[in-house]
Amino acid sequence: MRKLTYFIACSIDGFIGDPDGDASSMFGFVDNDYLEYLKSEYPETIAVLGREALGLQDSPNKHFDTLIQGRASYQLALDAGITSPYGHLREYVASRTLEKSPDAGVEIIADDLVGRVRALKAEDRELGIYLCGGSRIAGELLDEIDELVIKTYPQVYGSGMPMFGAGFAVTDFTLDWVRTFGNGVLVRKYSRKR
Repeated sequence: MRKLTYFIACSIDGFIGDPDGDASSMFGFVDNDYLEYLKSEYPETIAVLGREALGLQDSPNKHFDTLIQGRASYQLALDAGITSPYGHLREYVASRTLEKSPDAGVEIIADDLVGRVRALKAEDRELGIYLCGGSRIAGELLDEIDELVIKTYPQVYGSGMPMFGAGFAVTDFTLDWVRTFGNGVLVRKYSRKR
């Protein structure tokens, strides 16, 4: 069974963006040390344009070969004229409003997101599934999430888009490791207690 990993950036107080989902204030913390870590450990989580700029076009995927994201996350790429932001992965977009995919390499999941994710997890493949965001689909898929990789930036938002857009539910995870950086960023990995 493949794992679904929510790999996400957030503020100290658990927000993945401002009320509109903008997290650009976090970009200032991407210094050389932290960027080298992302490039070496999680190269597949860097979008195509970033991979090209960093010379990572031929870097192999280390953890994931499939990506799931919500419509709002995908819309950021569409607004920039990019229809396949993670072309090095199999791309799925959960959307009830996007009727047709603008790219042959991007599949739209319009209904039964949980069922589709369960089918993807059951595939016989070596690498896992990267849940890119956003908040609402993370909330909808909470029961399916096996791992969390949380990149916490040293900022407090006060309010905004929460990491999980869901109702109250206690879900236990075990801390596997923590990596700290001189710029104040923490990367933590948790495994779900089942």
